[in-house]
Amino acid sequence: MYDVSTRKRAIALVAQGRSLNSVSRETGISRSTIRSWQHRLNPSPRMTPPDPGPPADRSAYSYLLGLYLGDGCISAHPRGGYYLRIACADAWPGLIQECREAITRVRPGVGVHLAKKQGCVMVTSYSRHWPLLFPQHGPGRKHEREIALEPWQQEIADAHPWEFIKGLIHSDGCRITNWTTRMISGERKRYEYPRYFFTNVSDDIRRLFTDTLDRLGVEWTYCARNGTPFNISVARKASVALLDAHVGAKH
Repeated sequence: MYDVSTRKRAIALVAQGRSLNSVSRETGISRSTIRSWQHRLNPSPRMTPPDPGPPADRSAYSYLLGLYLGDGCISAHPRGGYYLRIACADAWPGLIQECREAITRVRPGVGVHLAKKQGCVMVTSYSRHWPLLFPQHGPGRKHEREIALEPWQQEIADAHPWEFIKGLIHSDGCRITNWTTRMISGERKRYEYPRYFFTNVSDDIRRLFTDTLDRLGVEWTYCARNGTPFNISVARKASVALLDAHVGAKH
């Protein structure tokens, strides 16, 4: 549910002569929603959903929270209710299935459908409760605003840390095979080793990832890209083994 101040800001931008497309790109709010606010600014009391209560499956929620923070969004339907969308690459059908199962375990009875896009699938579910279950929802891109877990979310992530890490890696991470060369008996030979990466431009989301790794005893380092530490690397053998045991490569 967007608050009244957010609604007023969007309408004010339109009143300045901005197009709906322009305002939608800046605020992250759909054009149809902004258009509906031009006719009714204040939310109807009947549109305010009751508290949905805790997630039905806390482990599945921790995983879904990681997916949402990485590649998820929530958008309002102009007639009420919200769509949760998680972007999953076509290359990982197992990830798409795990995402579908997590949604239905978190909110049993909700519908889940797949919307095909170029190179990816949007795993989509409609509910009035998604903003209450994911209070990080808001206008604009995640890396342009503060992202912090509510105490009840942190409690779930602390109780199911590997599921949280798995969701983050399945959205914005990967397991790759790196290689280098070394001298062995006077001869330079190729040496390969596995490595995990997590890449996100949000300082807050990267911190949630690394703080959880610290609690799990996983060693990590920053790996800067163009001078900016967007990448988190896990390359030490023991730490990679931990991630292999609890996360594994996307499939």
